[in-house]
Amino acid sequence: MFKNLTVYRIGPDWSATVAAMEEGLAKARFAECGATQALSAGWVPPRGHAHGALVESVGAQLLLALMVEHKLLPGAVVKRRTEELAQQVERASGRKPGKKQTKELKEQAVLELLPMAFTKRASFKVWLDPQRRLLMVDAGSATRASDVVMHLVKAFDGLSVAPLQTAQAAATAMAEWLASGEAPATFSVDRECELKSDDELKSVVRYARHRLDTDEVRQHITTGKRPTRLALTWQGRVSFVLTETGQIKKLDFLDVVFENHPGRADADAAFDADAAIATGELVQLIPDLVEALGGEQRSGDTPPLAGQLESELKAA
Repeated sequence: MFKNLTVYRIGPDWSATVAAMEEGLAKARFAECGATQALSAGWVPPRGHAHGALVESVGAQLLLALMVEHKLLPGAVVKRRTEELAQQVERASGRKPGKKQTKELKEQAVLELLPMAFTKRASFKVWLDPQRRLLMVDAGSATRASDVVMHLVKAFDGLSVAPLQTAQAAATAMAEWLASGEAPATFSVDRECELKSDDELKSVVRYARHRLDTDEVRQHITTGKRPTRLALTWQGRVSFVLTETGQIKKLDFLDVVFENHPGRADADAAFDADAAIATGELVQLIPDLVEALGGEQRSGDTPPLAGQLESELKAA
């Protein structure tokens, strides 16, 4: 159901019914790229049914999905076509195009090539927990997650969010766990880790399928290397990798979690079961992880990301 999560805190003043959310998303439903359109993004039914609901409610948890399509134009192809156009200009005028005209020719080349370009799609799951006022985005990087949030803010009037902040930085906490050899309560340290130095060399040490409670690992910590990634398991039920920025990556729900799963005979029933199981586990894991990182740190009533997103939207 989820692979990577960036967790956000929803601002205190926003609330909306499922019907109102559906209406907001419907205004930005996904449409394929036009002939000369390089990028298209919009909301799609989380279940994958054509013309289905854009907001799915499963056990009081709300699930959405953003589809992004972009056309692939290799830089070498654009460059070659730009050079061809520049040669045509030179033959017609007897002089090479200047910097400004070359830029215009490049734009012309892109417009000519876009209708013939292949397209690539990516879908990003969004999970809202209204009761706990949390928003989770399944994206491989914080930048992509922020892009998804921007589309969400644009769709929902009054929505403001901020990345969930903890009192202790994830990198600092992970270093303490590795140095002491003791994981926080309800967690165990697994066999994957990345350590990076802060000096000009930016040295990196990676461990895979390797014990981490060793003198060698502790020596790396002592000499200034800091964990950027650390594999953990929560209560023997969910494995994941915690990053230095607090992202949850490579989520893996272990077999014990699916002992009572109804199977996949019916796609809709399987979707509901997967969603209920995944969110049911994660609504317990996330608070435990926040506690392990010293608890949530709140800097004020207004989430700082809200103003940033509003500025970006106004500039768009």
